[in-house]
Amino acid sequence: MTIDEAEALLSAIPPHTGDWADLGAGDGTFAQALARRLQPGSRVYAVDRNSNAIASLRRVVVPDVEIIPVAGDFTRPLQLPGTGEGQLHGLLLANALHFVPETRAVLTSLLAWLRPGGLVVIVEYDGRRPSRWVPYPISLDRLPDIMDGLGLAPPTVTATRPSVYGGSLYVAVTQRVA
Repeated sequence: MTIDEAEALLSAIPPHTGDWADLGAGDGTFAQALARRLQPGSRVYAVDRNSNAIASLRRVVVPDVEIIPVAGDFTRPLQLPGTGEGQLHGLLLANALHFVPETRAVLTSLLAWLRPGGLVVIVEYDGRRPSRWVPYPISLDRLPDIMDGLGLAPPTVTATRPSVYGGSLYVAVTQRVA
């Protein structure tokens, strides 16, 4: 997927200034797409546990938006430099949650970083069977149950597209209830 395609998928993110975390950022395709959506002065903490991904992220430059590579596993306790609980404007999990067996527990932990009214944007596959590349698929049918009781508004699907790997890719957006 190109950065332009990823940005088109993220078009529901309103352009504003704020601090976000891209969790499971990989080589930074979605981190760059997110940074393009944000206003100057924003920061994107691009978190990944893979050292090659972190090296790639260090080379990413988006004018007027700081992308901060963070080496770490978002499924474990993690500190983001210069931020604390309740300070992030948004969380982006693009093709990341399908690697997590205990999705609710991880989301609960991550939500501590999110301010009231902050957005959670999830990019996942629908219609995929478990595989080595998508071990814990999150279908659109399961998503509301996963989020139920976490202090989030019901998720809204803002974009879909066919996946070259089977099924479709969807973007779901929700907001932390104040």
